[in-house]
Amino acid sequence: MKRKALAAIMAAAMALSMVGCGGSTSESADSTKTTEKTEATEATDSAASADGTVENKDKPLCWFNRQPSSSATGELDKEALNFNENTYYVGFDANQGAELQGQMVLDYIKENADTIDRNGDGVIGYVLAIGDIGHNDSIARTRGVRSALGTGVDADGGVDSTPAGTNVDGKAKVVQDATLDVDGKTYTIRELASQEMKNSAGATWDAATAGNAIGTWTASFGDQIDVVVSNNDGMGMSMFNAWAKDNKVPTFGYDANSDAVAAIGEGYGGTISQHADVQAYLTLRVLRNALDGVDIDTGIGTADEAGNCLTEGEDYRYSEEDRSYYALNIAVTADNYNDFTDSTKVYDKVANQLDESKSPSKKVWLDIYNASDNFLSSTYQPLLENYDDLLNLNVDYIGGDGQTESNITNRLGNPSEYDAFAINMVKTDNAAAYTSLLSK
Repeated sequence: MKRKALAAIMAAAMALSMVGCGGSTSESADSTKTTEKTEATEATDSAASADGTVENKDKPLCWFNRQPSSSATGELDKEALNFNENTYYVGFDANQGAELQGQMVLDYIKENADTIDRNGDGVIGYVLAIGDIGHNDSIARTRGVRSALGTGVDADGGVDSTPAGTNVDGKAKVVQDATLDVDGKTYTIRELASQEMKNSAGATWDAATAGNAIGTWTASFGDQIDVVVSNNDGMGMSMFNAWAKDNKVPTFGYDANSDAVAAIGEGYGGTISQHADVQAYLTLRVLRNALDGVDIDTGIGTADEAGNCLTEGEDYRYSEEDRSYYALNIAVTADNYNDFTDSTKVYDKVANQLDESKSPSKKVWLDIYNASDNFLSSTYQPLLENYDDLLNLNVDYIGGDGQTESNITNRLGNPSEYDAFAINMVKTDNAAAYTSLLSK
């Protein structure tokens, strides 16, 4: 396995790092983590058969990016999240990130209210590209924007995330007009149009579809569009390059992909970093810890022997009930975008090589639900490829078509050759398509 040359760390600095990471842990948290360590070790020991092999159903499993859940209700699939004692989910805090995106858009409108109304009609109109109407993250981002701008309406106890279609007249039922007072002037904020960006083959979060949509919208009511908002940067950049850039219309996305961050210098309004560097690290780290039979918090909230350690509450949060690690988000705007130009750089807090004599090479099967997904292919996978070396993991990367689970599961024909699995589903409902293969 290729190894990267890493800078040596002074012993004194290492000691300080380990003290800093472990010093804020409460007694109850220590007790919980000790219990988790004992349970994980016992599970690993009991899973081994007489000849030392581990059954597939007992091997470490990390769901990532798409949390096992109902696409209809958002209810978590606890059976999938508790598939075995070494099963976890890694993603990001969707609600926190959604709120950040909505606030970022609102702040921009407030700061530029005197110039943002392109046709001077007193209505600040925006269009919204929705990724996947059944995806929890997409739902959260749609709700976050509508909540911040005041255009959301209640549906079953939460903000309605249904696409509005075309709403130039402001009469759609799933959204409402809002008002915003800035420097003594009152503006109407209206969601002019929104739709799920799903192509004819069934793939969602589709950038090409978003580019076509902005063309259709601008042909019909282009002078009324003052802001473009997207559930991700892939779709956002497609709309920006197709129309918004030339017309100087601020566009807001999500993911902090390198091209989107660079485009902020050219008028792209902003994006949200979902701390992909932390997510990618956690995806492989939970597997590494389970494979080594150590405390699951090792190298996460508690420093490992190499000095790797994240900061809980700043870099991530952990939900014991959901067995889920969530990276925390950061708004990226014109004020700080130069700090995010390289989206594939490993996080300096967890950039240290593990000792292979203590963490020997293991083989991991990992899939990306859609090889064409901009964020996963251009940001997440390159980060995983950097971390797999640091963590001594030999990872087989499988790229799906974004449409069917079978395109991926058909390539998991011999799970026995792998020590652990990291799974990114096409649809959040379909965890059983994978666990059934591991249960045989």
